[in-house]
Amino acid sequence: MLSRVAENLYWFGRYMQRAENTARLINVNANLMLDLPRRMPLGWAPLVEIVGADLRFKELYEEATEDNVLRFLMVDPKNPGSILSSLHSAREILRVSRDTMPRDTWERLNDLFYYVNERGESAILRASRQAFVQQVISGALLVYSVLTSNMSRDVGFQFLRIGTNIEQADMTTRILDVRTTKLLTPDDKLDLTPFENIVWMSVLRSLTAYQMYRRHLRTRVNGSGVLRFLLQNREFPRSVMFCLGNIASTLPHLPGDRKIERTIDRTRALIRDANVDTLLKTQDGVPALMDEIQIGLADMHTALSEAYFGV
Repeated sequence: MLSRVAENLYWFGRYMQRAENTARLINVNANLMLDLPRRMPLGWAPLVEIVGADLRFKELYEEATEDNVLRFLMVDPKNPGSILSSLHSAREILRVSRDTMPRDTWERLNDLFYYVNERGESAILRASRQAFVQQVISGALLVYSVLTSNMSRDVGFQFLRIGTNIEQADMTTRILDVRTTKLLTPDDKLDLTPFENIVWMSVLRSLTAYQMYRRHLRTRVNGSGVLRFLLQNREFPRSVMFCLGNIASTLPHLPGDRKIERTIDRTRALIRDANVDTLLKTQDGVPALMDEIQIGLADMHTALSEAYFGV
């Protein structure tokens, strides 16, 4: 397989996962705002922090209002991580790589792209927002189902899997980083303790993990349980450890590269050996671990690029 084609499939997986996760974040945050009192500091600005676009947002908007954040995340073409931009990038990749993916993929992705392009601006309003993000999530899942049901498990499919899992692992760590910072930072003027479980539940729901959390842990939602589940669980598809395991399982299908293997092993060991209870007791414990994991994911991307994409 040409390195250009392999890189296209890798980024196609990342862009589709990014669009779906952004829609999930918006949906869950809207519901969280209804559950919390207005004096709570968990507004819309944390979503920009989660996707790591603070600097870009400040260049384009003066204030992190609800409308500004939603426009930035959903339909702003100047934000390369918006839902519209992610789908546009995925569509451009598919345009030049149609022979590597099932034909139905183009039709499903086209339907979703034009839906977002036509309805995105009106979906900033609360009345139509939920229906819009649900359609984005359903459309992205439909694209995945076409790929997983109809695409041969060849080398190209392995690069698609790698991109999807790196993007998901990155998003999971970002959600944990930003959401837990507010809970772990003391604020003399505001006691967050009565609302901690609500925020932890929003973390789970951002990743559609609430039901599986209850099934695996069979206990009430709490900080240590959520962190342990989303970082170390080997069976839930959006946990970081599961994503890294999926990436490792693709390596036997690809030309061997020890640098990639070492990077994966080092990041998995970091997560496996993390003492969640100790991390929660220190203000910088969780953010520091998330930073280390994200550095590991970035190193993984660099190793993949050098080994297979001719970078």
